Amino acid sequence: MKKGLFGWRGLVFQMLGVVLALAFTSLVLLVAKGDPFAAFINILRGSLGSIESFTNGMVAWVPLLLATAGVLITFSAGLWNIGIEGQITLGAIFTTGLLRLLQDSSLPPAVIIALGILAGPLGGAIWAALAGALRTYGDVSEIFGGLGLNFVATTLTLWLIFGPWKRPGIGSMSGTEPFPERLWLPFIGDLRLSWWSVIIGLVAMLVVFIILSNTYFGLKLKAVGKNSRAAFILGIPTDRYRMLAFIYCGMLGGIAGAVQVVGVYHRLIPSISSSYGYLGLMVAMLVNYNALWVAPVALFFALLNIGSIQLPIVLGLDSTLSGILQGALVLFMIMMDGVRRRVFHKTRRSDL
Repeated sequence: MKKGLFGWRGLVFQMLGVVLALAFTSLVLLVAKGDPFAAFINILRGSLGSIESFTNGMVAWVPLLLATAGVLITFSAGLWNIGIEGQITLGAIFTTGLLRLLQDSSLPPAVIIALGILAGPLGGAIWAALAGALRTYGDVSEIFGGLGLNFVATTLTLWLIFGPWKRPGIGSMSGTEPFPERLWLPFIGDLRLSWWSVIIGLVAMLVVFIILSNTYFGLKLKAVGKNSRAAFILGIPTDRYRMLAFIYCGMLGGIAGAVQVVGVYHRLIPSISSSYGYLGLMVAMLVNYNALWVAPVALFFALLNIGSIQLPIVLGLDSTLSGILQGALVLFMIMMDGVRRRVFHKTRRSDL
């Protein structure tokens, strides 16, 4: 009976975290002389007001889903893979490079697209392996190593766009020359969404869920994350598992970059990662690293980003409000989880 009571109390604390996040965001809006109710209504309309708006949210959802799936693996190993942003970028660079190499070949377009998508995880894995090697063999924090590699990836992107891959006659912040339509993932009618992107994202998330929940590899990965010293004593090669966690995460980030190229922008642009890596870290923390809840929560965050575009258009407010709400949700949910644990601990002790 008490177990059920604790479950209901946990739900109450979670709902309280949501309420506090909304209250905090409303306070920020009031300080900015905005109407909180009107802002939230316009975000809702901008994300769910039409099929086009919703599918635009789905377009953002796929790379976010892939990035979150990746960081779940490194989180399970006790690692903060901040470098997921750079891994998405390198995936996009590798995909762009292969498409440029093969676009004038006699290969069927479907084969070229497939090879381009496969090049993405290769680039992401290489970049993640660098961060993993710095952490595992160089004793460099994955946070600092990942951030440094993110900056290098961004600089490399700009160099390619304004250097070797620049548009004929001029370099442009709009990116490289767009690929011909035959090298795009097919859209659903006149919408920007491709079913192939959605399938890739869902399959990747399902694989990660199975790995973390139903395999010895996932169990050993979690053991390394919980107590690496104890795991090593029990015979688990902790260094190998840390490196594998980085590589698998980088592969998923690279796939996200590949989808951005072949399914969204159809070229390499300066901000190709669109901060989905950082946002994926927040989603993972918000769901308490539970893979089962990643897909719906990631969709909520993606729709929030799309809906916030309405704010500067309709209300003259900055669209970064969605970032404030997302950050507040993570902050207050984690805070309430800490309060819940403290209250439950005291309650259990009093029952002994």
